[in-house]
Amino acid sequence: MDFIKQIERSQMRMDAPTLRAGDKVKVHYRIREGEKVRIQIFEGVVIGQKRGGLRSAVTVRKVSFGIGVERIFPVHSPLIEKIEILSHSRVRRAKLYYLRALRGKAARLRELRKN
Repeated sequence: MDFIKQIERSQMRMDAPTLRAGDKVKVHYRIREGEKVRIQIFEGVVIGQKRGGLRSAVTVRKVSFGIGVERIFPVHSPLIEKIEILSHSRVRRAKLYYLRALRGKAARLRELRKN
């Protein structure tokens, strides 16, 4: 068992930020289009995360042209260039799946103030 944990630890990224539900983030994701590689930015709210060392993932939701778009990013993937945290929100749940049913101003989250 220790051997597997040692291999996983060697492949984990040490620059991954600690994310929480309600954080507004920008995920810089590397995309291959034929021969070209470009970086696409996905900006949205973290509505949930799966923890588990190397297998940890984060679900980010945004509304694009009136349609809700969710994407699951493996946190330790080599395709992720970086994850920027823009702001933190005050939430009382670990998973914010209820945001899927809300529209417009009802889907806003209260921003956490920094003292």
